[in-house]
Amino acid sequence: MKEKLSVQQMIEQNKGKGSKGFIEKLIPTLLLLIASVSVLTTIGILVTLLTETITFFARIPISEFLFEREWKAFSSDPKFGIWALILGTLKVTFIATLFAVPVGLGAALYLSEYASDTVRRIIKPILEILAGIPTIVYGFFALTFVTPLLRSIWPDLGSFNSISPGLVIGVMIIPMIASLSEDAMSSVPQAIREGALGLGSTKLEVALKVVFPAALSGILASIVLAVSRAIGETMIVSLAAGSTPDSSWSLTGSIQTMTGFIVQVATGDATYGTDIYFSIYAVGFTLFLFTLLMNFISQWVTKRFREEY
Repeated sequence: MKEKLSVQQMIEQNKGKGSKGFIEKLIPTLLLLIASVSVLTTIGILVTLLTETITFFARIPISEFLFEREWKAFSSDPKFGIWALILGTLKVTFIATLFAVPVGLGAALYLSEYASDTVRRIIKPILEILAGIPTIVYGFFALTFVTPLLRSIWPDLGSFNSISPGLVIGVMIIPMIASLSEDAMSSVPQAIREGALGLGSTKLEVALKVVFPAALSGILASIVLAVSRAIGETMIVSLAAGSTPDSSWSLTGSIQTMTGFIVQVATGDATYGTDIYFSIYAVGFTLFLFTLLMNFISQWVTKRFREEY
């Protein structure tokens, strides 16, 4: 009678048998190398940013960078106050978030709680197509359609402003909010919905008072990720927001965001080795800190509001 072997014993017996054993040993190493690519890339980017940013601050006092209200990099009397660029970025991001969150969550609620399977299979891919449209197309859409439309309603609005790119960036991040939030809502067990309905709740009450709170972790994480995407958007603001750093709270005039300034310098407006050239690394490092902060917030939100089923 043959002795019965456990699965672990069978695995041990098969180890080291010819080429199969060699491949089994090679695969983990190969996968580790592949996984290390993203880590090494991040380290390389961070080292580059830090090195060039330190060079910039060796020339320009960090106190001017942090506390100066004006950003006039190309002036004969240059000033490097990052707050003008930060404020321009926050204006556009605020408008985009204000527009995208209600629309995205409304679409997610409909797809999760009200749409039939047929309707969901049609609408969700269409929504996700918006995420695949090149941002340069969104930029020209903002410049040639949205801005003239807004100016026909609001004549005082400038040709370059915060509102038009903000709305278009909002359209761009709607699929991210809608898709991720719908996934979070769909993961709520059906038994919870049926229990609420059995207690006399309406469909709307179940959606807003049961499903929405239960999926709050995923919903908030989707919003934070969408805001991060809006902060880092480049082409839309470069085309439709303008190139005039503005530290006021006006939404109707030309502004410049952090990414917009980087594009302006990177296209050849500054000579290599000048203060302006190194300033793009300081601005890029500031943008990196914003994105890193948003990632930390996303992770905290996910852990803080996670529901276990």
